[in-house]
Amino acid sequence: MNEPERFRSPEYLNVLDPSPASQACQIEPSAIQCMQQWAESGYPNEICGLLIGTINTQGWLISKVVQIDNLNHARASDRFQLDPAGYQAVDKSLRGSGEEIIGVFHSHPDCPAKPSPTDMENAWEGFLYPIISVHQGKIHELRGWCVNDAGKQFQSVPMQSISVHLQSGSTSV
Repeated sequence: MNEPERFRSPEYLNVLDPSPASQACQIEPSAIQCMQQWAESGYPNEICGLLIGTINTQGWLISKVVQIDNLNHARASDRFQLDPAGYQAVDKSLRGSGEEIIGVFHSHPDCPAKPSPTDMENAWEGFLYPIISVHQGKIHELRGWCVNDAGKQFQSVPMQSISVHLQSGSTSV
């Protein structure tokens, strides 16, 4: 896949912390499959959703994912805006379950699975941010990211399927 020039610009490179995160992510295979299916079916637009699970000292444990509507219709091919009503409904449904919203995933149509300056502006510390790269309608890569301790850049997060290891924080499918 050709990387768009903007991903090599100082503005984009400045959101990446070269050191990896100290925590990792474990994810149910069914959650990976759902994110990938939604990303392919939503192409050429960005899709988005929520990660459900728990966080401990080792990192994030994702048990399931929920797709949420992208309200950014004007720039749906390169931006997303989570529907707040969808977020609130999922949050409410989790009360008392022992699980919570632990992150946000989204796709990058025909772009790498790297965060953008816009992603950084909207990121919350403590959340996990998987990005799914979709090239010409097919999954290219899945990578996890989190905000570093300084709160100014993203660090790569190793992601492991609970049954299959995804090497170096990404998978090419």
